[in-house]
Amino acid sequence: MNFSSKLLENAVAEFGKLPGVGQKTALRLVLHLLKQSDADVARFTASIDRLKEDIQYCQECFNISDHSICEICASFKRDKSLICVVEDTRDVMAIENTNSYQGVYHVLGGLISPMDGIGPADLKIEGLINRIQRGEVEEVILALSATMEGDTTIFYLYRKLREFDVKITTIARGIAFGGELEYVDELTLGRSIATRVPYERNVG
Repeated sequence: MNFSSKLLENAVAEFGKLPGVGQKTALRLVLHLLKQSDADVARFTASIDRLKEDIQYCQECFNISDHSICEICASFKRDKSLICVVEDTRDVMAIENTNSYQGVYHVLGGLISPMDGIGPADLKIEGLINRIQRGEVEEVILALSATMEGDTTIFYLYRKLREFDVKITTIARGIAFGGELEYVDELTLGRSIATRVPYERNVG
């Protein structure tokens, strides 16, 4: 693609680094920004700057937050004896949208994937164990995607957690293998959590 301006080319190149954004889409976004007022563009860039500078991760569950403890962990209405383990913040948002879960979360920050060089030490597993060791947790729901990486992570977590006096469950698999939680409709996801099953049944 030939550009009439080096500034335009550089901006398109940066937008093109975003997931799912090709060069044509990046160009369309940049041209859209050029048509906006200076105030609108300033607000846009300021929001990106603040995102990088001010965003925090909850010290309890490791979800993205505006504060050191996220609103979910800080809420007295949440059942702290029930922890739902998820891959990332997108899964928290997906489950919250079902309005059917009142426990708290633990965000691993990824899944075990040897092919990608991601091992247990790269995830927030020790933080989960520390929470369980306090003795307040009664059940851990392993709500990870129905993929090979998700199943590998679930099995690893089960072996780490089975020594504790907690119930270990997984979401019911109304979700097709290879499916990621963020793409599952709210009704199916809500039912999968409500009809969760003990993980021991799945260990053959």
